Amino acid sequence: MGGAVVDDGPSDVKAPDGGWSWVILFGCFVITGFSYGFPKALSVFYHELIAEFEIGYSDTAWISSIILAMLYGTGPLVGICVNWFGCRPVMVVGGLFACTGMVAASFCNSIITIYICAGIVTGLGLSLTFQPSLMMLNRYFDKRRPLANGLAAAGSPVFLSVLSPLGQTLLDTYGWRGGFLIMAGLIFNCTVCGALMRPLVAPKKAKVEQAEEDLKKNIEKPPKKKIIDITVCKDKGFVIYTLAATIMALGLFVPPVFVVNYGKDIGVPDTTASYLLTILGCIDIFARPTFGVVTGFPRIRPYAPYIFGFAMLCNGFIDLMGSMSNSFGGLVTFCIFFGISYGMIGALQFEVLMTLVGTKKFSSALGLVLLAEACAVLVGPPSAGRILDGTGKYMFVFLVAGGEVALSSLVFTLGNILFLRKRGKEPDCKEGSAENGEFKKAEDDMKAMSVYTVQMEMVTTGVKETNENETMKTKEPENKEKSERNMVVNTSEGKLEENPKA
Repeated sequence: MGGAVVDDGPSDVKAPDGGWSWVILFGCFVITGFSYGFPKALSVFYHELIAEFEIGYSDTAWISSIILAMLYGTGPLVGICVNWFGCRPVMVVGGLFACTGMVAASFCNSIITIYICAGIVTGLGLSLTFQPSLMMLNRYFDKRRPLANGLAAAGSPVFLSVLSPLGQTLLDTYGWRGGFLIMAGLIFNCTVCGALMRPLVAPKKAKVEQAEEDLKKNIEKPPKKKIIDITVCKDKGFVIYTLAATIMALGLFVPPVFVVNYGKDIGVPDTTASYLLTILGCIDIFARPTFGVVTGFPRIRPYAPYIFGFAMLCNGFIDLMGSMSNSFGGLVTFCIFFGISYGMIGALQFEVLMTLVGTKKFSSALGLVLLAEACAVLVGPPSAGRILDGTGKYMFVFLVAGGEVALSSLVFTLGNILFLRKRGKEPDCKEGSAENGEFKKAEDDMKAMSVYTVQMEMVTTGVKETNENETMKTKEPENKEKSERNMVVNTSEGKLEENPKA
């Protein structure tokens, strides 16, 4: 670990905001879709797993929870891997892990082995592809970053709306084992997307700049960078965001995991119930890019944290209202409004985090936030399943989930009002403050190199002048003697005249 170098890309490369950036965006779109959509789409297989292994709702909910917990909790581990090997190799290996896990899960004969294969192995693979894709996206986009984040986040609802009915079709046709096997083949596309993540290359520098850089390397060996910047924990914005996001994660993923089974239990046919996630996903498809574009407006972007808090409040309130649904129409209405609020949260969550901590500390902040959320995600859906097993009513499940998300909104909004209100233009100020020491040190090094260069020029010039003086002294007697031969004294006029015979 001590020898790892943080893979934050070349510091002198400007984000292209176009060209290959759109290929990076497409890869991130696909990876985000599988990372967030796939764990929820697995809920269509729960009834079959419950019947085959004779288990409860809380037991099957652990599958999605473990995948999401691995997706969030392995952030620091993924960061270390990226530091050592770079984004693209880590993402390719992650896609292979995710595919292998689902293939192995299709041959499992107990729920515990499914936890290990589909939960831990597949979850780890998705994590190895997801976090590096965000890093690459933020390197390739700057001015269009809110739009890029919104479009990439739209992969979750797109894949959710497709994978849910597809999973139900595979379940009806091939059973859950065949469905898992085909899902593994689909997840293998994450490996292809990882191969698209071409690293940014620094432009060719001028010869003078290159010489100065070589001189600097010879004078002083650059210090090694930290794996994870723990100093981000001292940032009030980061602490508030992490606390609110952890509370939110307890209840945010509960409705998508249970809504399909909610519809099946109230008498909705299995195929029709699977379309509830499709409806939620279709609304989410338009909500995420829309709010990503709106948040990118210069006059609105500074208020992104407050919009994010409002989105969490709306999501919690919709969960509370959804607890009273007792028909397919009621669940459809719930999915529509839940998709809007869910899309707002998905489009803003990473943009708000970057606004609060700055781009320099974003990778460290992201890893730590995902680690905190992993604990909540691991507890949330299984706890909701335990409530369902104990009461037999989905109303209490949605009430608890809605209360948790609403509480997170209260914590985040009050924290912003009390502690972050006077921070002004936070991204620029904060990032500049964080990098001030590094800039000052770089400036001192450049001054030292300039002095060294001037001194070397002075020495070179002095040597050159000395050689010229010695040459002049050698030629001076010879010139003087020649001049005396060419000049005679005219005593009559008292002036020197040129000797015509010379």
